[in-house]
Amino acid sequence: MKEDVKFNDHLRELLEQLPKGAFLTVKDDQDRVNTMTIGWGTLGFMWQKPVFMVMVRPSRYTYQLIENAKDFTVSIPLNKDLKKALAACGTKSGRDIDKFKECNLTPEQGKVVNSPIIGECDLHYECKLVYQQVMEPALVDPSIKKLAYAKGDYHVMYYGEIVASYVKE
Repeated sequence: MKEDVKFNDHLRELLEQLPKGAFLTVKDDQDRVNTMTIGWGTLGFMWQKPVFMVMVRPSRYTYQLIENAKDFTVSIPLNKDLKKALAACGTKSGRDIDKFKECNLTPEQGKVVNSPIIGECDLHYECKLVYQQVMEPALVDPSIKKLAYAKGDYHVMYYGEIVASYVKE
């Protein structure tokens, strides 16, 4: 059962879990599906809309998909230990393996968007892409450059209007 919640109802749980990992899942216009682990993101309110911002490097397989998609989902494991799946989805490429099969993850149809949710997770955000921005290296603080971009592999930021948020029981 999927119980609708306000986008910020589980903010504490989201912010505690996100650094440990969450699943960003995308289905593109050619029906290719992939999930990847994210540890960074922002939940907020912009343009009079609830928004989830995720970051994807162009070197990632998910980048190819999200560039040809209209939406994405973020699935947060709260009650089930998915450390192994999060580790695999953060280190292996969907170009080479079927992460769903490899990690025993179930892609499930969400409520609104085309991209699936991860069935084993508890908290879900379905997002419609509303804006994207390539990071401008000259504007990044030097300490962040050194920490996260030593190889020059800057992220693209994707802003998704949260069109559904719910917990799965």
